[in-house]
Amino acid sequence: MSGCLFCGILGGEIPSSVVYEDDDVYAFRDISPQARVHVLVVPREHHEDAAALSGKPELLAAVLSAGVAVAEIEGIAESGYRFVFNTGDDACRTVFHAHLHVLGGEQLAGFGR
Repeated sequence: MSGCLFCGILGGEIPSSVVYEDDDVYAFRDISPQARVHVLVVPREHHEDAAALSGKPELLAAVLSAGVAVAEIEGIAESGYRFVFNTGDDACRTVFHAHLHVLGGEQLAGFGR
């Protein structure tokens, strides 16, 4: 999709630090990490957010499976990790291409306010 940051990354127009990739997803390090490990898992197919992805259960499962693979690659599968999808303004979504945040590698703060 024209003008989409993550589509630009997927198209090779914007550099990224790849962690994992397959036919369905691309996972790369967040440029503004919120934890020691902060990787974004992006479906190669453009969907605006997690709500839109819910209509594609196989693709959603591929994103989640890739998140687990990222946790294993990053060495945080045993210690624990957090998956986050931001959907809508109240969630502070800034990129309108569905993506899963994989966070871990340290004790994470509580959730919510």
